[in-house]
Amino acid sequence: MNEADALDIVQYAIWTVLVASSPAVAVAMIVGVGIALVQALTQVQEITLTFVPKIVAILIVVAFSAPFVASQISSFTNVIFQRIQDGF
Repeated sequence: MNEADALDIVQYAIWTVLVASSPAVAVAMIVGVGIALVQALTQVQEITLTFVPKIVAILIVVAFSAPFVASQISSFTNVIFQRIQDGF
């Protein structure tokens, strides 16, 4: 295994993490901006108002996007095992 192989594996691992976490992060950003907008319009500055809807939205998205995340991780695992089998 040389430096190019190691960099390729690290690059693929980082890409897998970014793609697998993107549904939850995107929903957290959208819900956060929406709640911030509502708080700015109504001038209600309740701190728990920001956390509870985000947690609920993220849990729902993680439940629905679990097959996608699992397929991304499975694909990465298959690539790593294939490289191990081929001897890098």
